[in-house]
Amino acid sequence: MIIDTIENLEQYAALNPLFPKVVEYLKANDLSKMADGKYEIVGKDLFVNITTSKSKTPDEAVLETHNKMIDIQIPITAAETYGYTQREDLPDVAYNEEKDITKYPGLAADSYVTCQLGMMAIFFPQDGHAPCIANVPEFRKAIFKIKK
Repeated sequence: MIIDTIENLEQYAALNPLFPKVVEYLKANDLSKMADGKYEIVGKDLFVNITTSKSKTPDEAVLETHNKMIDIQIPITAAETYGYTQREDLPDVAYNEEKDITKYPGLAADSYVTCQLGMMAIFFPQDGHAPCIANVPEFRKAIFKIKK
């Protein structure tokens, strides 16, 4: 997991060949002005989902992992807190290959980190994360999905 400001994303470009495309997309598009929906950038290998999410408490947020994709999550209208647990510390549960997600309901995260506006969280397949924890009823966010 990486937590940093969006302006520093370029420093992580060497971690994945598609990361520079995310940097280009962010420079060319104002996420706050985009409608909710899925926007393909490089087909199914790189896309962004702009969503309005209902906030959850730490007890309501569900840990999840992905096998094929890396998430870059960016809060657009309010700070977002993420629960975090290393995948190796999570139990074996069913993986949904079609949606590339494993959910771990009922488990509390080991730690929590908050992204303020202007920040991002990068979650790799080894990072169990529980998104959508916020202090407002709902908020908008961007989730870049990048093939690992």
